[in-house]
Amino acid sequence: MKHITPKEAHAFLQTHPNALLIDVRSEIEYLFVGHPVGAIHVSWNDGPDWEINPHFVGEVRKLAGNGGERPVVLICRSGNRSEAAGAALESAGFSEVYNVTHGFEGELDEQHHRNSVSGWRFDGLPWQQC
Repeated sequence: MKHITPKEAHAFLQTHPNALLIDVRSEIEYLFVGHPVGAIHVSWNDGPDWEINPHFVGEVRKLAGNGGERPVVLICRSGNRSEAAGAALESAGFSEVYNVTHGFEGELDEQHHRNSVSGWRFDGLPWQQC
């Protein structure tokens, strides 16, 4: 798995139009916090029990066309869930997996707020909110 910054991820997606951008956060985060423009939502884990989605790999495989060769860029809030999801994809045979470090909202600042130190939104990259 390759670890890339949000800006690197955005540039990669611009030059690799066949790549999938998968947002692995919960449905509530995806809808109400916002998400990168073009991101497809496939939860790695979600409420109410926050268990790992047993269909995650299958859902991504379906989006990728079953081959596992299509580049998959994963993003979550801060880069932790997407890293775990990426490891699952690699174990299932995906050959080109990217984890967006710092994720959508970035690291916590001294006041325990996100979006003020790093992340997709902090970097001013295109995003939307449903």
